Amino acid sequence: MDGVSSRETAELHPAPATYVGATEGPESTDYPVINNFQDAKYICVMESVKLWTIAGPIAFNILCNYGINSFTNIFVGHIGDLELSAVAISLSVIANFTFGFLFGMASALETLCGQAFGAGQIEMLGVYMQRSWIILAATCFFLLPLYIYSEPLLKLLGQEKEIAELAGKFSIQIIPQMFSLAVNFPTQKFLQAQSDVAILAWLGFAALFVHTGILYLFIRVFGWGTTGAAAAYNISAWGISLAQCVYVVGWCKDGWKGLSWLAFKDIWAFVRLSIASAVMLCLEIWYFMTIIVLTGHLENPVIAVGSLSICMNINGWESMLFIGINAAISVRVSNELGSGHPRATKYSVIITCIESLIIGIFFAILIIATKDHFAVIFTSSKEMQTAVSKLAFLLGITMILNSVQPVISG
Repeated sequence: MDGVSSRETAELHPAPATYVGATEGPESTDYPVINNFQDAKYICVMESVKLWTIAGPIAFNILCNYGINSFTNIFVGHIGDLELSAVAISLSVIANFTFGFLFGMASALETLCGQAFGAGQIEMLGVYMQRSWIILAATCFFLLPLYIYSEPLLKLLGQEKEIAELAGKFSIQIIPQMFSLAVNFPTQKFLQAQSDVAILAWLGFAALFVHTGILYLFIRVFGWGTTGAAAAYNISAWGISLAQCVYVVGWCKDGWKGLSWLAFKDIWAFVRLSIASAVMLCLEIWYFMTIIVLTGHLENPVIAVGSLSICMNINGWESMLFIGINAAISVRVSNELGSGHPRATKYSVIITCIESLIIGIFFAILIIATKDHFAVIFTSSKEMQTAVSKLAFLLGITMILNSVQPVISG
């Protein structure tokens, strides 16, 4: 793993040896009790460094992955309002539904792999990852009808006929992307548990760069429209998933010992834990999905769906940042619990919540200050831009409210 053994990596992230103000003996590796402001400041700085060393690359990777969605919307939005609304519905409702469920199921690995790594059981990480591959791949087959019958489903939910038809066609075309997530998410969690996250950032950036180029080629040069957007979406998704697997097999020898039949052991208990993790995360993601569906009942649904989708897209960028922080705090907490450091666990959560709230307030101010301008990125339609501007204040409030919740759930 980048020339650093897993044993060496493990020493980077548990809480450091006793600091100023500690009450334990020299054998302790937990944080000290905070007795004064100087202790609090010192621990805050140390914990922030530890958190962002993990969260920075993870968040960057997730933002790049989400950028694949956003750039798809941006390129399609300049084809026309109908295309933007249809693709936004497909990505925000159909793809987000499966994204939320699969990501939530994979989140069970954060706890299991984090605790195994903290306890020094590195070889179990590969087994857990394979087990999650099996479960998520099987789940994808159960989710297939959602894609195949998305057109009649969207019509049943009240979407305009033209939007539902184009969204249904696009949803079927992006089925390969869903299966890539069954490989992508468990591999991410495997690397995150070991704090081996720099590679995720680099792969995410490379995928976003390549995806933008493919979109330009397929949509602007070849003129393939939404079909070209779907093809680019699938290629980019599988590219990043396979690249992660190559890295795990080639450079993570401590955690990856090859394919193992142990992946099938206790699989039902793992399924139950995965579903519990999925439900907790999915309720929030599906809430936004429901709002977008309901806008299809409003007057002028093309503008209503398109404008709200743009706002949800912007909100999604912030949410992806906090999902990165969510993953980082989960790694920190599970590693510290596995190492028997309760105070380090408590301080990690408190400091992360405070920093997340500050970030949420910053983004809210930024959105409100640029409310008349940021929609230009997604559409050249003046009517659509005006509709987005009217929603900016509510978007800012939403960004504040959504800043701490993902962190606490982590």
